[in-house]
Amino acid sequence: MGRLGPTEIILILVVVILLFGAKKLPDMARSLGKSARILKSEAKAMKAEDQQSAPADPPQAGTQEAAPRTIQAAPGDVTSARPVAEPSDTTKR
Repeated sequence: MGRLGPTEIILILVVVILLFGAKKLPDMARSLGKSARILKSEAKAMKAEDQQSAPADPPQAGTQEAAPRTIQAAPGDVTSARPVAEPSDTTKR
């Protein structure tokens, strides 16, 4: 009872095509792929950043201002690279 057979999959695909239209599906797939690449590159960057900062002592709050990072929208997409200010933690006083 939790498995989808070929007829159910075909029915789901037909409903999706009817809802979104055949013209918009390639754009949606392209957008989904781009989002997945962004997520993967950001996760990899966060993991590398954690590995670099793990042996070092954590900086004291408010003692050092960090330079803004540059985040790329997709690997190799230099037109959308932009500096991003890190969010500040307003809960600390």
